[in-house]
Amino acid sequence: MAGSREIEQTAAQWLARRDSGDWPAAAQAELEAWLARATAHRVAFVRLQAVWRQAGRLQALAAGEGGVPARAAWDEVAPPRAPFTSADAGADVGEDRDRAAPPRADALTFQPRRAPARASRGPFAAAAAVAVLAVGLGWGWLHYGATERASYRTALGATDEVALADGSRATLSSDSRIEVALSGARRRVELAQGEAFFDVAKDPGRPFAVEAGARRVVAVGTHFSVRRDGADLRVVVTEGTVRLESEPVGGHPQPTTLLPAGSIALAGPNGVLVRSVAVEEAERYIDWRHGFLVFRDTPLAQAAAEFNRYSARKLVIADTAAGELRVGGNFRWSNAEMFVGLLEQAMPVRAERLPDRIVLHSR
Repeated sequence: MAGSREIEQTAAQWLARRDSGDWPAAAQAELEAWLARATAHRVAFVRLQAVWRQAGRLQALAAGEGGVPARAAWDEVAPPRAPFTSADAGADVGEDRDRAAPPRADALTFQPRRAPARASRGPFAAAAAVAVLAVGLGWGWLHYGATERASYRTALGATDEVALADGSRATLSSDSRIEVALSGARRRVELAQGEAFFDVAKDPGRPFAVEAGARRVVAVGTHFSVRRDGADLRVVVTEGTVRLESEPVGGHPQPTTLLPAGSIALAGPNGVLVRSVAVEEAERYIDWRHGFLVFRDTPLAQAAAEFNRYSARKLVIADTAAGELRVGGNFRWSNAEMFVGLLEQAMPVRAERLPDRIVLHSR
């Protein structure tokens, strides 16, 4: 997949060619095919087109249609401040509150105008000049200011895989929500609740960060999941390496933890605990993507809590003896009733079935 810089350069070339005056139907068809190939193409084209239109005053100057505008008038070239919404990208593009200020056109230095013969170079040369200047004016805005924002969530008992504008993919577990903010300078996802698995598109120039409370998981291009349980966080890495960072505590910086593939990190108020296992074992923690919960000598109380993440009809442990029983196997999280039936057959458990819950008693 082409990088963001290459995509935006291609979009600028399309804009210059379209405004050159030589624009047959075949060229329009080629442009539409390029736009249809990827959401990132459409977003880049629409952004640059906005900058291009704002640079109309520069196009008139390059074509020899007037003198240099008054210095104050150049403020019109600055990128529009109103948020832009792209239906294709499913995101709002607006200002990022901590971005660098966009470049001002009134800070540019212009060479003295030469003889009118300059205009004989033709409309394509003028359009190309505007393309270079429009990209120059908009580069800082596109790469450091404009941010694509999107929000995704799943209902209880549902999972969903979503494609992000940078080429990454996120799979949300049951009752989960993420807030996505992507710009040319950085990629940030907030895990507001639940769990999500990320297949991150490689882009060394834009680290991919998942924030959850006081923790942040940073990657360049890898596969990992992040699960949030109140103040606790679980990170499972199945490919590549990620970096687990924590906010300072009492003004004191916290150590950074590197997690290679096969790492299972549990982060809580008392610090970070990391286990290194085979990748195949780490992957069983994310089998929920395929509809399964996998238990290996797991306390019944813990297994019941996992099922409760996916169903409104809860499994309730009636007594300590029942909760301490150990279970193992692969079970569909959508069929808690079958799990309970197997418990009754194989273990000293009695199930009391009520409309809103199933109470598990030891016997």
